[in-house]
Amino acid sequence: MKYRVFVDGSEGTTGLQLNERLDLRNDLDIIKIDAEKRKDINERKKCLNSADIVFLCLPDTAAVEAVALIDNPSTRVIDASTAHRTNPQWVYGLPELSREHRAGIQASARVSVPGCYATGFISLMYPLISKGIVQKDYPVTSHAISGYSGGGKKLIAQFEDPRGNPFESPQLYALGLSHKHIPEMTAISGLEQAPIFSPIVCPYYKGMSVCIPLFPKLLPKPAAKEDIHAFLSEYYGQERFIRVMPPDSEKEYINSFIGATRVNNTNNLEIYVTGNTERILLIAVLDNLGKGSSGAAIQNMNIMLGLDEATGL
Repeated sequence: MKYRVFVDGSEGTTGLQLNERLDLRNDLDIIKIDAEKRKDINERKKCLNSADIVFLCLPDTAAVEAVALIDNPSTRVIDASTAHRTNPQWVYGLPELSREHRAGIQASARVSVPGCYATGFISLMYPLISKGIVQKDYPVTSHAISGYSGGGKKLIAQFEDPRGNPFESPQLYALGLSHKHIPEMTAISGLEQAPIFSPIVCPYYKGMSVCIPLFPKLLPKPAAKEDIHAFLSEYYGQERFIRVMPPDSEKEYINSFIGATRVNNTNNLEIYVTGNTERILLIAVLDNLGKGSSGAAIQNMNIMLGLDEATGL
């Protein structure tokens, strides 16, 4: 039996990536909607309710409206928007966080795909906070860089304008410190206060690094970078898509580079623990359109359908 899948909002970056991945599968029956009927509510409702799995690749308001059109109790939804990421009635779709998260995804009819920056941030912070290594009221700061594809069609068009790129250098943004991923970063990680988050968009297409500094002396129990590395290595030791990279010598870390595009075109996320005796730097590297978007959505679908988690990835 083939599962019936419908992508609502397949014209955006995430939707296009999803369709490319789904088209390579022979175990799925992809429901297609005629281009001229994409905004026809009745036609969309028919497609939504005839699917086993629905992917929502829509703006937040449209995603909420799409869910309201579904009255088939057998239709299961995977939402790539930010609309439901902190909604307690939805499961947060980052299975590597715990057995409970993975089991919740498998059993749920409503799963929210994590944001790209949030995926890196939460992968670093959730284990440390949940086990009490970092306290919930720690004053967390984070800076991150991303390719411009994370900004969607409008930003992609600006960076790829044939008349010339208007951005001569990487651009800091969200200067009001209210980036749309901050609510899920805070809530899912277990923080009591929002982090100071400074994202930077760069003039390359995709690939992302999320960095979080820690002061060992401010932790509940002072921990060296070796301790943090050992803990995260064990925590994610059985995961296929999250890998804690082997420690190098301090000299090698100082003299080397960690590129933001090194895991592009995969569903992988790499974690690095660097620094010295007084300061620790945690780094997560991922493809913002892979593990940070369409790859994560496919992984969630595989879990929900009881398939091998890596199918199609």
